Amino acid sequence: MKRYIRFDWAMKKLLRNKANFAVLEGLISTLLGKTIKIEHLLESESNQDDEDDKQNRVDILALDTSGAKYIIEVQNESEFAYFQRILFGTSKLVTQYMRRGGKYHDIQKIYSINIVYFPLGSGTDTVYRGTTEFRGIHTNELLSLSPFQRQKFDTDAVSNLFPEYYILKVNEFNKVATTPLEEWLDFLKNERIADNPKAPGLAEAKEIMLFEHMNDAEKRRYEAHLNNAVILQDNIETARGEGRLEGRAEGRAEGRAEGRAEGRLEGIAEGKKEMAKLMLGDGLSEEIVAKYTGLSINEVQDLL
Repeated sequence: MKRYIRFDWAMKKLLRNKANFAVLEGLISTLLGKTIKIEHLLESESNQDDEDDKQNRVDILALDTSGAKYIIEVQNESEFAYFQRILFGTSKLVTQYMRRGGKYHDIQKIYSINIVYFPLGSGTDTVYRGTTEFRGIHTNELLSLSPFQRQKFDTDAVSNLFPEYYILKVNEFNKVATTPLEEWLDFLKNERIADNPKAPGLAEAKEIMLFEHMNDAEKRRYEAHLNNAVILQDNIETARGEGRLEGRAEGRAEGRAEGRAEGRLEGIAEGKKEMAKLMLGDGLSEEIVAKYTGLSINEVQDLL
C-alpha cells in the first residue's frame, strides 16, 4: 500500500512550489464548487520553516487569477478561541492591504479554509461554511445590492463582498468516500487516495506526496514530525481526560459545577506543562516554548 505524507507537512515542504499548485487548487475548487487557478502565494503568518518542525499549525496564503485571496490553515492543537482566531486572520488581511493605500471598493474576496484536527464547537457535520448576510429585523428580508453595486462589484449578493469561512473537522469523517469532497476528507484524515480519484488535485497528490519520493534526510525529519504530532495529541487527550475526571470528582464532592470547570482547567494546564517539558528537552528556546504552549516565560523557566 502506498504511503502518502500528511497535508500539513506537504504545505510546509512541497505545495509552496508553483509546479505543485494543482493540489491546493483542487482542494479549493472542490470546496467552492468552481474551478480555481492560483496565481501565486503571498506572505503568510507562518511561512517560516521551523528547523525542528514543532509547530502545531501551518498556513498558506494564496492569490487566484481573479484577485481573491485564500487563507488555508491546518491546526492540530485544540484552541478554544479558534473562531476568533480565524476572524482575526481575515480582518488582519483586509487591513494589511488597506494600509497599502487601497480603497474600500478594491477589497478583494477572502476565503478562510481551516482544516482542524481537534473537536471544534458542537456539531455533527464534517464541513461547515460561514458567510455574512443582513436581514431585516421586522421583515426578515435579505438586504441586497443595488443595480449599480451589482454592476460595479460584478456580483449579485452582499455576502460575496465579505470573507467566507470553511471549517473541515477532519477527525469527524468516518465513512466510505463517494464524492470528491469526501475523497479529500479521507485523504486529509487517513493519508489515503483511491486508485482513480474523482476529486480535483488528488491525482497530482498521488505523485507529489509519496513518502518514498523523499530522500533519507527528509524521511527522518518527517518521522520526527509525526512523532511530535502524536505526542502533542496524546498530551491534549490526556489533559482533556484528566480534566474531566478531576472535574467530576470535585463536582460530586462539593456539589458545584465549579469543580468540574476547575478540574478541566487544571488538566489542560498540566498537559501544557508536559508538552513544554518535551519541547525544552528537544532544545527549543524558552521563548518558543512559551509562544506555542501559552505558558508565561516564568512558568517555562520553573520547568527547567
